[in-house]
Amino acid sequence: MITAEVDPDVRVERLHLDDTAWVDVARGWLRGADTVFEALGRDVRWQTSRLFRYDHWVEERRLGSFWRHGSPLPHPALAQVHRSLQRRYGVQFRGFGLLQYRDGRDGQAFHRDTDLRWLDDTIIAIVSLGAMRPWLLRPRANRFDSSETRGATHDLAPGSGDLLVMGGRCQADWEHSVPYLPGRHVGTRISLQWRYTSRRGPPFVGASYRAPRTYSTGAFSAGR
Repeated sequence: MITAEVDPDVRVERLHLDDTAWVDVARGWLRGADTVFEALGRDVRWQTSRLFRYDHWVEERRLGSFWRHGSPLPHPALAQVHRSLQRRYGVQFRGFGLLQYRDGRDGQAFHRDTDLRWLDDTIIAIVSLGAMRPWLLRPRANRFDSSETRGATHDLAPGSGDLLVMGGRCQADWEHSVPYLPGRHVGTRISLQWRYTSRRGPPFVGASYRAPRTYSTGAFSAGR
């Protein structure tokens, strides 16, 4: 029985980061989000992953999984979510990634999704479930900022059921982060992500944030 659904009456507000990059924000977009959160935490086969940093492998501080088109959905309500996002943004997604931030020790540093390669025109939709966490954005020009905020100009802090969609040149010119919060009591957050690139413009050259990367045996590769 589906106990969650997209709320068609929720307002989607667009935040223009600059002339070519934007983020759509829809609070409470997925009704019954907590039931989806509980089911995914219980039923998904979560896997640890490793990232290559300079000259060695390190374990990533979060869990991941991936759904590909044609596979059984991890929750029936996600069929409507998938269709709604494709219809609204006029693109086709091959699947979606799942990430689990277990507590404040899990997080992700500022980065761009350079593994998409073509960054001039992308769509990255994120549905947040569970605990509210800071979710930061900064222009790439601020990446050498050493202040406490690390150059962040926006904290969208999605709650359970909120939708965030990055578009335009957001991946080319902006960076995003789920900061680590060690020593603070933080509940579990699950992030679902749908990603698309139009392949317009020159492809990104160089090692991506996520490459080389591997999951433990039996898991799928999942992107941001």
